[in-house]
Amino acid sequence: MSKSPAFREAIYREYLEFFERAERNRRWNVFNDIPWDQLKPETYDEDAALNAETFVGVEMYLPDYVSRGINVVRETFGQAWFSANWAYEESKHALALREYLVRSGQRTKEQMFAYEEVILSKKWDLPFPTARQMTFYGAVQEQATFMMYKHQLELARDRGDVVLESIYGHVSKDEAAHADFYRRVTALELEEDRDGSILDMAHVFKHFKMPADDLVPDYGARTEVMRKTGGVDRTVFLKEVWFPTLKKLGITREEVTKASAQLRKSEPEAA
Repeated sequence: MSKSPAFREAIYREYLEFFERAERNRRWNVFNDIPWDQLKPETYDEDAALNAETFVGVEMYLPDYVSRGINVVRETFGQAWFSANWAYEESKHALALREYLVRSGQRTKEQMFAYEEVILSKKWDLPFPTARQMTFYGAVQEQATFMMYKHQLELARDRGDVVLESIYGHVSKDEAAHADFYRRVTALELEEDRDGSILDMAHVFKHFKMPADDLVPDYGARTEVMRKTGGVDRTVFLKEVWFPTLKKLGITREEVTKASAQLRKSEPEAA
């Protein structure tokens, strides 16, 4: 459904505010703002390295995320340009973590290129077909990613790994900002069509999974490592991601429960 000029203008204003704050407060340089000279082998941890490698693998699908996602919001300038900015920031996340693994000697260049080859042998597809569903998916997924990075930051700090702590510090701020933008756009969707938007939210929650769930090699085993080292299991997901997102959007659990019941009547159980 085509969006009204007023809706497109509101999203443009949201993007302009997002971009201004990013330019003023969040921009960071992979080469100058990470204390690479403070790499210390005694602070390294293999589980932490595996988690960083997993994050790099997820980011390697960036061409798929952008090429498939940007066309869903193509008609809305603010969302389309946000997608371009998002891609730039996410590319820095992958680059910083990849450089960390290689510069620290925890992975070789050859290992990373081999990993890249396996990753790029598969393709990511949109989990949901509409802009509204993908916007709410983005709000939830980015918040979940923020929580994972935040936990990894705390573990790096506890080990005294100031380089990895610095990387996760910059990256987590970006992820929090991304989640906030998606929430703001979702709030505009709620203003236009509250019932339809909440129905979409219930649908997203029912079918939600992280982007590379079926794509990154040994993702199940990697997820287990992440969960035992500060990852987001279902309990944490509900407590720190799902419920806070609903609260920030002013949506009650009763509204989502009602929408979920409506979905059960209209969607096949196998869906």
